[in-house]
Amino acid sequence: MITSLFAEVKHAPLTQELLDSKIPIVDIRTTGEWVETGIVKSSIPIMFFNERGSYDAQAFLAELNKKVDTKKPFALICRTGSRTKVVSNFLDTQLGYSVTNISGGIMYHKMKTIPLVRYK
Repeated sequence: MITSLFAEVKHAPLTQELLDSKIPIVDIRTTGEWVETGIVKSSIPIMFFNERGSYDAQAFLAELNKKVDTKKPFALICRTGSRTKVVSNFLDTQLGYSVTNISGGIMYHKMKTIPLVRYK
């Protein structure tokens, strides 16, 4: 019997069913983006890329592991789904996390009337 060390990244839209599942949703956008659009209620804002496109993977992972049980599935959301695709693949292939990339990001789902709350 062969067991895979790596999980598979799932790509899925943000649906009411996903929200109802209570899977943790990590919003990896910048603070400015959180303020501009708001965030998905109950999501966990942890910036991955800063405004200049730089990142500190170790700092992100430290914050992620403080706020999310990474042994269980969780989801990532960004503005359009581009950044989460990259980060999801990194978390899956390098660390074996079970990640759902929310396709289309916050902008797509904002048009679909997923309720957003103000970022504080």
